[in-house]
Amino acid sequence: MASDVATEPQAHGASSSNLIRVLEDDILSGALRPGDRLDEQALARRFSVSRTPVREALRHLASSGLVEIRRNQGAMVRSLTTGELVEMFQVLAEMQGLAARLCARRMSRSKVKELRQLNEACERYADRDEHVQFFAANTEFHDAIERGAQNSFLMEENAKLAKRLRAYRWHMTFQPRRMSNSVEEHFRIVEAIERGDEEAAHKLMRAHVDLLAGSATDVLIALEAKING
Repeated sequence: MASDVATEPQAHGASSSNLIRVLEDDILSGALRPGDRLDEQALARRFSVSRTPVREALRHLASSGLVEIRRNQGAMVRSLTTGELVEMFQVLAEMQGLAARLCARRMSRSKVKELRQLNEACERYADRDEHVQFFAANTEFHDAIERGAQNSFLMEENAKLAKRLRAYRWHMTFQPRRMSNSVEEHFRIVEAIERGDEEAAHKLMRAHVDLLAGSATDVLIALEAKING
């Protein structure tokens, strides 16, 4: 069974906005996993507050899709269904594919060089099995592509969806060969961007994120087994 959140105090007299920020960070970083219970009393003790700001924070997180509140069961970190997960990755693949296409058209040589360096960092962390560092470098790599597209609306929508999927992408980092495979896929994407091949950049990035959908499905099955086990 998934465990309740820790009860040691971490903030005193926290407002609901502070609770939202901390709990959101916990969910998006993977400290709280999909399916983990969010007990109001435990959270109130953790933050040294009454249950009122806790309820407000949980309602806000539920409205953003990160938390699910069930009648007679309380709140828990929302688990996506397999269908939802695949659909969201399909949309993310198209958006990030478009970002890569625009990078091939617009990214300067110096920015391509920075992109390559970011993936070289990913490679070093993958070789050393440093999952936390790899996840951070991988996030930077994808963020650099989103910025390189020079399309603020696309970047905003990408960020929203990537945020919803962050917890699953975090757990995917620990799957066998996922880090090394990502590095190889990244290098091919960078090469396409560098030579200005818009079609290849789009196709390679879309395939890269589509592959993550399959990995995320495996993660979802594993998490559900832990929750129901």
